[in-house]
Amino acid sequence: MRNVILATTSAVLAASFLPSLAQADIVGAGASVSYWDSDLSGKAATNGSVVDVENDLDLSSDSNANLTAYVEHPLPLLPNVRLNLTRLSLEGTGTLSLGSFDGIPLNADVRSDFDLDQLDVTFYYEVLDNWINLDLGLTARKFDGELVVQEVGGDQGVSETEVDGVLPLGYFAARFDLPLTGVSVGAEGNIISFDGDSVYDVNAYGQYQISVLQLRAGYRKMAIDVEDGDDVLDIEIDGPFASAGVVF
Repeated sequence: MRNVILATTSAVLAASFLPSLAQADIVGAGASVSYWDSDLSGKAATNGSVVDVENDLDLSSDSNANLTAYVEHPLPLLPNVRLNLTRLSLEGTGTLSLGSFDGIPLNADVRSDFDLDQLDVTFYYEVLDNWINLDLGLTARKFDGELVVQEVGGDQGVSETEVDGVLPLGYFAARFDLPLTGVSVGAEGNIISFDGDSVYDVNAYGQYQISVLQLRAGYRKMAIDVEDGDDVLDIEIDGPFASAGVVF
């Protein structure tokens, strides 16, 4: 992990000294809220037993929320700051088909809940800032995920799989503005891989801005493959999203 952090940090610092480094002329800020219509697939494991979160648990979205805010400034060398909060909640009922899971027997009917909270703090530089925009930076992501599987009937066994921690991720955001239209297309995301664990979270979007109002629609995909003691999550969450925000 140390090598990844050093490499990512070095890349960000190097970018900050590029001759083409852009700086905002005045202080700018923005905030947005979005809804993500996501689907969950993959597997979870605890104490050596595995469950398919899509086919066995049939989890579907209950509530999803994503909040973003950022501040950009004209001070040279100091990075801009971006905050992002993602909260996912999925629930479902299904039948275990891969085998017993953490004491719950094969073919048992189960009720399941999956919750994932993520808080990102990103420090980034504007490398390009005209009709082509490029930001590069480093994100600290605090995440907390929990999967609860409870048998319906039978002995009513309960299994809890939990992963949490703080990860450093590389950050990028690229956008192409169509001049004089208010329309743009772009992509942004975070990614890291180390010691067999990996996380990536990327989205592509179309955007329309009129005055201070900014509207986006696109597709977001997040993959988490992490191990926390005896608990393992190897999942993908993806689907379309729409957001509305203001920029100043």
